[in-house]
Amino acid sequence: MAKIKIHLPDNSIREFDQEPTILEVALNIGARLAKDTVGAFINDEKEIQDFRQKLKDGSRIKIVTLNSIEGREVIRHSAAHVMAQAVQELWPDIKVTIGPVIDNGFYYDFDTPRPFTPDVLEKIEKQMQEVINRDLEIVREEWTSEKAIALFTKMGEKFKVEIIRDLNVPSVSLYRQGDWLDLCRGPHLQKTSQIKAFKILSIASAYWRGDEKRESLQRVYATAFESKPELERHLHNLEEAKKRDHRKLGKELGLIFFHPFSPGGAFFTGKGTIIFNQLQNYMRELYKEYGYQEVITPQLFDVEMYHCSGHYDNYRDNMYFTETDKGQHSFKPMNCPGHCLLYASDLHSYRELPIRFADFGRLHRAERSGTLHGLTRVRSLTQDDAHIFCTMLQLQSEIKSFMQFLTRVYETLGMNKYTVYLSTRPPKRLGSDDVWDKAEDALTEALKALNIPYTVNPGDGAFYGPKLDIMFTDALDRPWQLGTLQLDFNLPERFELKYIGDDNKEHRPVILHRAILGTLERFIGVFLEHTAGKLPTWLAPIQIQILNLTDRQKDYCEMLVKSFRANNIRVHFDDRVEKLGFKIREGQLQKIPYLVIVGEKEVETKTISVRLLGGEQKNALDLNQFINTLNSEIGGRLNKSPLAELKQEVSH
Repeated sequence: MAKIKIHLPDNSIREFDQEPTILEVALNIGARLAKDTVGAFINDEKEIQDFRQKLKDGSRIKIVTLNSIEGREVIRHSAAHVMAQAVQELWPDIKVTIGPVIDNGFYYDFDTPRPFTPDVLEKIEKQMQEVINRDLEIVREEWTSEKAIALFTKMGEKFKVEIIRDLNVPSVSLYRQGDWLDLCRGPHLQKTSQIKAFKILSIASAYWRGDEKRESLQRVYATAFESKPELERHLHNLEEAKKRDHRKLGKELGLIFFHPFSPGGAFFTGKGTIIFNQLQNYMRELYKEYGYQEVITPQLFDVEMYHCSGHYDNYRDNMYFTETDKGQHSFKPMNCPGHCLLYASDLHSYRELPIRFADFGRLHRAERSGTLHGLTRVRSLTQDDAHIFCTMLQLQSEIKSFMQFLTRVYETLGMNKYTVYLSTRPPKRLGSDDVWDKAEDALTEALKALNIPYTVNPGDGAFYGPKLDIMFTDALDRPWQLGTLQLDFNLPERFELKYIGDDNKEHRPVILHRAILGTLERFIGVFLEHTAGKLPTWLAPIQIQILNLTDRQKDYCEMLVKSFRANNIRVHFDDRVEKLGFKIREGQLQKIPYLVIVGEKEVETKTISVRLLGGEQKNALDLNQFINTLNSEIGGRLNKSPLAELKQEVSH
């Protein structure tokens, strides 16, 4: 009888007389590994499979263990079940719905006659620990759908019945721990005691299946980790995230404002607008260097354009429409169709390509009110948007140029930790599979040629083409999708774009949709949280604040203001009649990079004393030398003050 062969990551092979489970393969390798096994990736699939699953001959597996980052998903999946069990043990009349794993944790939605209050969270957490301490074995069971429906109907679990009926499959899987069981596809741990560290975080309201016409539910958010130190680190980051929340910082620093008359629309104050404009100015400088031409396109378009582009069929739920005397129009949600019209307005030779249009035009998207979140999810937005029209032969060099451009910007901003994802064809898309094959192959080839590590993100491409998504990881280890490069063979076809080749015949160009910062509002929100509001000097709305000890130094301070302004340095003179310590604290709370302190000694010696945001103080500095140093810092868009390297006394 032929042996069943299972392939491991080190290219070794384990043989079995019959199809083994993942756990049996782990046990064949070693008892310790088997004890820690929570699942496996099979044949490069992206989802972890339950350790109870049997393996076919020739399967390639990567075992996932309890103490791995990947294993957190399984820990959280089982912790959600433990939470539901604990809630129903405390309040048997409560019904359960779903409890999925989400980023950094999980939640479970409950149908309860009594709304949860914050004080119940401690009770649930205590009961969860009691369930964990029982060391209950977690058992997977396969039931016919008919039998499962009968069981859950008897239990009064109407939501489970609805789920099974909607699945419309002959059988379903259930997981049992002790006397409690739940409908679930898995994967799950071996036993409840493998949950070593968890924490209930908050409660919220939700609707069944997100439908406000359905039952109102109570959602309990929680998280779980493989160890207590990892949980503590996460909880610390959550507390730090509250302090860094851009909505809080934006208000404290006087940068942004929101009003219910414009939900999803941000007001940028004078200070906030400086940050916005400085980012645009930086991108504009680089556009000249990288060969982009900035263009302006209309805000309002006849809806026929979006029928042509495919956005009406694929994106209309996110678009704003209005009626004019000429029929239905839409406010533009993106720039690409308008750029296609602009390209098509003239005849182009292959010698002109690539043509790179950049556009800071205002965009509008009909985001749901429940998804709006400060600057990071808005309805009115601006992007550092651009579209590159090029030939197939130019594709690789343009992708390379984009990555060089992006790397330069991110390094300037101190955003050195990011990963690249290759997002492939979604289920709902334009174009044939042949076109998609060609587009995905082109991006893959470019990444390999540039030796850029990447992860495939299947099914997450734009409806018109695959894309590279740049995922930035901030100071609190949170991922944010900012930059993107999207390869498009479909819009050139739909708009009948062309250029005259060197053979004197018409050819279709390729379009690269690209952004580096992405949506500027979102970027500013993310960057404020990443830096905790301590912006580099070139971005800071106020770069220098002058503080005088008494009115006797006022004339000298006014002279300093003129000197700084003459050098295009943004300066503010705080001449309030307050104690110096109070004014220093105020300046530091406003995250101002430099506080110039002026007393009698500075006036007499015609020098300045400077306090840095980090608390270091530099005394008796020459004014012109300081201005030159500052100009170098601002002009070079440095992330660190050169004065920080100057060894002088430290003020405590």
